[in-house]
Amino acid sequence: MMASRCLHPPFRTSSVSVADLCLRRHSVGLRPLLLCSYPHPGLASGAEQVLVAEFLQSASVPSTTCAALGSPVDDRTGIFFIGVHIMSVSSFSTTFADLHSVDSLTEIRQNTVSNLKASGLKPLYLDVQATTPMDPRVLDAMLPFSIHQYGNPHSRTHAYGWETEAAVENARKEIADLIGADPREIIFTSGATESNNLAVKGVAHFNRDKKNHIVTSQIEHKCVLDSCRFLEAEGFQVTYLPVQSNGVIDLKVFEKSLTDQTSLVSIMTVNNEIGVRQPITEIGSICRARKINFHTDAAQAVGKIPIDVSKQQIDLMSISGHKIYGPKGIGALYVRRRPRVRLEAQMSGGGQERGLRSGTLPAPLVVGLGVACKLCREEMMFDMQHVKRLSDRLVNKITSSVPQVIRNGDPLMSYPGCVNLSFYCVEGESLLMALKNVALSSGSACTSASLEPSYVLRALGAGDDLAHSSIRFGIGRFTTEAEVDYTVERCAEEVERLRDMRYFGIYFYSYSRSVVRSFLLFFGINNHRFFIYFFRYSSSRRI
Repeated sequence: MMASRCLHPPFRTSSVSVADLCLRRHSVGLRPLLLCSYPHPGLASGAEQVLVAEFLQSASVPSTTCAALGSPVDDRTGIFFIGVHIMSVSSFSTTFADLHSVDSLTEIRQNTVSNLKASGLKPLYLDVQATTPMDPRVLDAMLPFSIHQYGNPHSRTHAYGWETEAAVENARKEIADLIGADPREIIFTSGATESNNLAVKGVAHFNRDKKNHIVTSQIEHKCVLDSCRFLEAEGFQVTYLPVQSNGVIDLKVFEKSLTDQTSLVSIMTVNNEIGVRQPITEIGSICRARKINFHTDAAQAVGKIPIDVSKQQIDLMSISGHKIYGPKGIGALYVRRRPRVRLEAQMSGGGQERGLRSGTLPAPLVVGLGVACKLCREEMMFDMQHVKRLSDRLVNKITSSVPQVIRNGDPLMSYPGCVNLSFYCVEGESLLMALKNVALSSGSACTSASLEPSYVLRALGAGDDLAHSSIRFGIGRFTTEAEVDYTVERCAEEVERLRDMRYFGIYFYSYSRSVVRSFLLFFGINNHRFFIYFFRYSSSRRI
């Protein structure tokens, strides 16, 4: 028997209960010879695709006809049975009794992970805050604009340009619909980093003659903090708000930080390291009452939690494509029209995107972002339920099997798909290297090259030891129970092993110091400076 997890697109119907969120389907022959060799209903939530030699045709089997039945590709047939997709392949076999057994389904899931480990394939992916796998439906929509519909969307003199422009405007509408905006308020960029730079620097530069004060927080993404430092070098005043121990901004402290010279407030919606959600609605209300522009970096929030820029009174918002199962290299900036937000362009050129972001739009990427936003809008509630269930499973299993674990950030004020845990007496980097079969992170991918402890965790009041021991677990649309269970099991094993090594190292270090001291005293060496140098050196070599 062979099992493999299906990443194929979902098809939601009103008849599918919340408990059966795994149902995913695409049309017959939709992707022959392109992505899917077996056009079929697939599975994502803990269930697996199983290949068998014999097509079960028993009338007693509670099944629905497979979408691949009579496929024009190779006439494969199959059924959709109890959360398992069964296909007819000559080299594999199983029995109805095996499939009917709940234990066999669990075994299938376990074997999937075991086979992955034994085969030396890529590790399991639990780092969706860094990037997400592209949804196959997004790639389907993008490919025609890379091959056949290759017109420049700014060419208004022929059909190639017209059809591409129509696709770009449709994508703009999909993004606007996701966040409750007007399509004319969407500006395409290369990603959230450019959007953040354009928002922060653009508003500051436009208002520099009237107001020169900016408010942000100490746990913003590095591109926002660096933009603020850049503006400080130009003479702007910047207030970096502290956060409470739970990672949330104190609204009273925030309100006191505002002055008559404040032109912009930039507070992220969901933190990329600890997943904490800030009180965006309250901040937006305060800023609107004070007539201050409010920008939020929503790269980790758009498409994952409900956002309405009108109700939450957001003036500018940054969006990233590859954080929502879309393509890399594309993003957007929402800029409110009423009341109008004015900002200065940071790039010179042909004046595209209302003159705010010049340059030819990459039509395939724009279309991909639009489809990704459409899918997020249609399936957000299903994805939220799926992510919440697996997140609770991960946290409960780790905390019950591993002692001395701390969750960073307030769980009640966090997006469940981002779980940041600190393990006492364990170096985070050592644990990452030990978990070779699982792709995890110790913090932001944008600062992973630095050996410094996370500035986000230090802002929460965590010491260097605790900050160095943190691991970020990312759960997304395509994560399965099997992946979570395997990660917990391996994590518990490696934490215990690393702690044992540390305790042994401390014991050996203390014992060796006492032995060396006794040895030196025996030979009459009692110079206090010698002992100071020796113990300083030995401390620097401490495990």
